[in-house]
Amino acid sequence: MVDLTVRRLLINYKTLEEFKKFKEYGIQELSMMEDLQENIIENDSESPFYGIYFGDKLIARMSLYRIDGKYDRYFEPAQDYLELWKLEVLPQYRNKGYGKALVDYAKSFNLPIKTNGRQGSSSFWEMMGFESVTYNPERDRGENPYVWYPKGVKEQEL
Repeated sequence: MVDLTVRRLLINYKTLEEFKKFKEYGIQELSMMEDLQENIIENDSESPFYGIYFGDKLIARMSLYRIDGKYDRYFEPAQDYLELWKLEVLPQYRNKGYGKALVDYAKSFNLPIKTNGRQGSSSFWEMMGFESVTYNPERDRGENPYVWYPKGVKEQEL
């Protein structure tokens, strides 16, 4: 049986080493690595990083940030929401439910979620119940935001 348990990742050098195994590098990856390096204080620090292990190997990960409602430009009513970054599953573990398990974990907080879909990922996000928002050039600045609305929440009118 496959273990789909999502765990908060410890902030330590072992986690930093495990991040290097993921192939997708870009602005988000560099930001995530910098965040981790800046946050390496002690193992029990509040970590924004979550992952799934297969044995002792990190095979899927994401970062999840809680954004204060005063900065909410996506959801009605305006409220705290989660920003999901850099969801990634190692290639040999894809299509086995690990990405869905991470997204379901994020949904379990019952807060609206915003993410930026990478090129070619729109079908995944739509399968997970996310919707693309009405594009606003000032707010979205070339990003491709997808959002998930819990019950009673809708898109903010522009």
